[in-house]
Amino acid sequence: MEANGAAPESCQPEQKVRNMSKNMTFSNDLSGREDKILLVDDNTTNLQLLHETLDGLGYKLLIAKNGKTALTIAGKAKPSLILLDIMMPEMDGYEVCRRLKSDEKTSQIPVIFITALADEEDEAKGLGLGAVDYITKPIKPELVRARVHNHLELKRHQDHLEKLVGERTRRLALTQAVTIESLATLAEYRDPETGGHIKRTQNYVKALAVKLKDHPRFRDVLQGDTIELLYLSAPLHDLGKVGVRDNVLLKAGQLTDEEFEEMKNHTIYGEEALRITEQKLGRDSFLHFAREIAYTHQEKWNGSGYPQGLKRDEIPLSGRLMALADVYDALISKRVYKPPFPHEKAVEIIVEGKGKHFDPDIVDAFLELEDTFRNIALTFADFDEERQMLGGAQVLSSGECGRIENILLVEDNEINLEIMHSQLNSMDYKVDTAVNGKAALEKFQKNKYDVVLTDIEMPEMNGYELTAAIRRLEKDAGYATPVLAITASEFDLNEERAKSMGFSGYMLKPLDLELLKSKFADIVCIHKTV
Repeated sequence: MEANGAAPESCQPEQKVRNMSKNMTFSNDLSGREDKILLVDDNTTNLQLLHETLDGLGYKLLIAKNGKTALTIAGKAKPSLILLDIMMPEMDGYEVCRRLKSDEKTSQIPVIFITALADEEDEAKGLGLGAVDYITKPIKPELVRARVHNHLELKRHQDHLEKLVGERTRRLALTQAVTIESLATLAEYRDPETGGHIKRTQNYVKALAVKLKDHPRFRDVLQGDTIELLYLSAPLHDLGKVGVRDNVLLKAGQLTDEEFEEMKNHTIYGEEALRITEQKLGRDSFLHFAREIAYTHQEKWNGSGYPQGLKRDEIPLSGRLMALADVYDALISKRVYKPPFPHEKAVEIIVEGKGKHFDPDIVDAFLELEDTFRNIALTFADFDEERQMLGGAQVLSSGECGRIENILLVEDNEINLEIMHSQLNSMDYKVDTAVNGKAALEKFQKNKYDVVLTDIEMPEMNGYELTAAIRRLEKDAGYATPVLAITASEFDLNEERAKSMGFSGYMLKPLDLELLKSKFADIVCIHKTV
């Protein structure tokens, strides 16, 4: 406890503190204009003086008499500023500040120490822990009001700047995603076999990258946003096919040696097109991985590939990942010149290529993920014949059994949310959105939806928890709202496992609109007949 020295102990101070806090509410709503200030001191007189100093200035004042309570209130109420005493029993102000700054939810809240400790070492320690200011007791009310006003203004400017930067970053990322999707669509128009192939291979690449991110050989490369960039860039691996002559690219049969040499040039065409664009954007642009993949995905571990004949680690990791993904998909896919191979045969051929065509460590990761690969292939299969060879059931007919009009879309990634929202709007669905499970559950309780599409990994409440909560709400209703899981990372999720966890089914990102319509139709049929 620190004596303030600024005012005598008044009568019934505990009752005054109780009166100060009687009508205080702790809310997560930051949309109001009123700044919330948390006052923390174990001395009731000091709290009373701080309250009187700041009362009537338009602030919402919250109080705590110990560190533990302060942390709880800060986590729930998200105050705009905290005035924090240092010398308190059980947990001193230094420890409170350290915990606030180590918690992502409270790390950005400015902290001003108000203390009787006046040594420069004490001040340096407080500022070193992340406090923005240090006021010594006895306090001067005018000084406290001025410091509080200044730091709240600074916080508002910082929040506004962060919002602007965040919005610019979001728009840039959206531009990147749309650019890559547009280029991939261009390649798809030229090559009729690339539709499902694009979606399958980008998910194979991501599955491998996620599996290998902690591997000693790859962890320095597969960091931060790299995996997501690999996932976004993978659809451009065959971009260069737009430069291949029609009589070669569209030939319904095996290519001659001369034609195959022409086809091999697609790696060069793709690299050249992306290099020119990358030079304008800078080497660290989002097209860097796309150019690597387009140029090197036909290289082989033993140096017998093309166009450069690179070998082993000379081949960029992005190209090595795509090489395996591309070959597996070619094997399990139906082509004009061959039927689809069974999954088991494709695995056998991949294993035979270990240390010859493919990086041995990537093959080992593939073997641990072979069920995941089969699952991805089934999700984005183009033909029933492919599904049968993969051991999956035939997709049901999307006959007219009912209508889906209102959809609740739940996704914490703003870019994915905007893209999927646009896709669903283009199909004339009425779409409501939420950025996490908690917000989605609140909307679900207030509105009627024909189907819920939810991401899996989200803050506050994930997709599994949301679905479980929805099922509890509907337990006695005699009807279960269809809930589809949509994910780009839960590669081990399959139809059977999804249904065992309360979902009506699942889909991998990016959304395949034709497959989505088929799943919607099947869901409506099932629910109308139950």
